[in-house]
Amino acid sequence: MTDGTRGPVTVLGLGSMGSAVAAAFVAAGHPTTVWNRTAGKAAPLVARGATHAAAIGDAVAASPLVVSVLAGFEATLDALAPAGEALAGRTLITLTSGAPSEARRVAAWAEARGARFLGGAIKNVPAAVGAADTLLYYGGDRAVYDEHLPTLRVLGGETVHLGDEPDLAALYEAAVGATLLPALLGFFEGAAVLASRGIEARTMVPYSAKWLRMIESLLPLLAEEIDTGDYTKLGSSVGLFHDALASDLAVGAESGVDMSWHAPMAELLRRAVADGHREHSVTALIEVLRTPEA
Repeated sequence: MTDGTRGPVTVLGLGSMGSAVAAAFVAAGHPTTVWNRTAGKAAPLVARGATHAAAIGDAVAASPLVVSVLAGFEATLDALAPAGEALAGRTLITLTSGAPSEARRVAAWAEARGARFLGGAIKNVPAAVGAADTLLYYGGDRAVYDEHLPTLRVLGGETVHLGDEPDLAALYEAAVGATLLPALLGFFEGAAVLASRGIEARTMVPYSAKWLRMIESLLPLLAEEIDTGDYTKLGSSVGLFHDALASDLAVGAESGVDMSWHAPMAELLRRAVADGHREHSVTALIEVLRTPEA
């Protein structure tokens, strides 16, 4: 807005993330309309100053900018189906996860109904929505992104445009998010190993945090090896990890911790050795991932 006022926004979906998004808009002074299948979830936001629309068509019609925080692209299409005509002339932004093909399908559906589209993702927890260091990224028409950037920055100080393709946020969400569950499982496994000796998980937090920072410092080198195909710089070889497999199993047996989730990783290491990558950096595992076993 050019007159100093805040433009109206509609938020669809009031789960924990959707509620945080709507609350951030309300706190920033945006007239905010909210909709959710379970209407009772709107009450805390209405108490803060939001307007509840009982029908999704009314919610869409209330604002030129519609932000969907529903649970996936299929749920977005299903919820918006009765409100398709109301989207004409509006901008639809999705903050959800799913396959890139699903993001493209929602973009095409919205554009066929006269709406402009941005696909986005929030790379943080609900409590961090609105924080200066919270990252959100978007894919779609750069002009649409630039137009709404002041509003989008309400949700996080680190706001990035990835490119004009509408599925880029979904693509990066899958690529970046792939590290989350394995990292958490590793932490949970470590906590279980310590618990087998009566040691609390909190005692390893400082060391795990330092370990993760070390991994962070390696990411540029890992990316360089992947991009160049030169798997000789890291120093930690496929063979090193492969030969440690027996020790991992021994730790599991000694502590009584189920380490069966290691099996697919072990198989990748065995295939990499069989393919001649024993002396290459462990980064060479990407070659195995690129050529799935028939």
